[in-house]
Amino acid sequence: MDRPFSGKVAFVTGGSRGIGLATAREFARRGADVAISFFTNRTSAQTAQASLREFGGRVELLRGNVGNPEHVDLMFRHLEEKLGRLDFYVGNAAMGVLKPVEELTLAEWDRTMEVNVRSLFQAAQHTQRLVRRHGQGGRIVALSSMGSVRTIPDYAALGAAKAAIESLVRFLAVELARDGIVVNCVQAGMVDTDSLKRFPTREQLLADNIKRSPFGRLGTPEDIARVVAMMCLPEAAWIVGQTVVADGGYSING
Repeated sequence: MDRPFSGKVAFVTGGSRGIGLATAREFARRGADVAISFFTNRTSAQTAQASLREFGGRVELLRGNVGNPEHVDLMFRHLEEKLGRLDFYVGNAAMGVLKPVEELTLAEWDRTMEVNVRSLFQAAQHTQRLVRRHGQGGRIVALSSMGSVRTIPDYAALGAAKAAIESLVRFLAVELARDGIVVNCVQAGMVDTDSLKRFPTREQLLADNIKRSPFGRLGTPEDIARVVAMMCLPEAAWIVGQTVVADGGYSING
């Protein structure tokens, strides 16, 4: 098995299920030691940890809410204590309120921005400090969605947050390059994960996506995970500050 990430450490937020778990599995399969964050479901996180350990590397669970600055500080502190370094940070954890604009409260708007955007900003600062201490360079890959550039019913807060992520990635890419950190974003097309079950128009969204897809199917968590891992390979070092669209051709088909 090709293991290009041997000796490296990856931290995937929201890594106990869905795209996050598939991404953590891809890094572990390629030889990395992996840390995954979770917040509420310890049983699910422990199950994920056991499955990742089958690849032979170290796997650490970091409990915390990425929208809470103190939790983020603690997770990075524990990461360094347990695994000693950080090479790849994947900002996957996300949350948001699905409501029309007129029904959104300021608290819901703020919470969406904190979990999705501020967490990336804070994690980038921590990643930069860790890389500086160990001097090995690194990668940051943020996850976005097609809602950053397309309207989806009840998606205003999340769509604005995803657009902000893509913008922040460009600024981080320029500033962190001096420390050898390559920053990019993967904009995922529709993937039928547990998160999508909260959409009131889920069935219509799925049907429309499959109809428009050139391949006639939805993306899978593994489809997105492989793109994220690809962005961390040495061969991708000259892709900097970009939002890579991984939607199976949905966005170019009509």
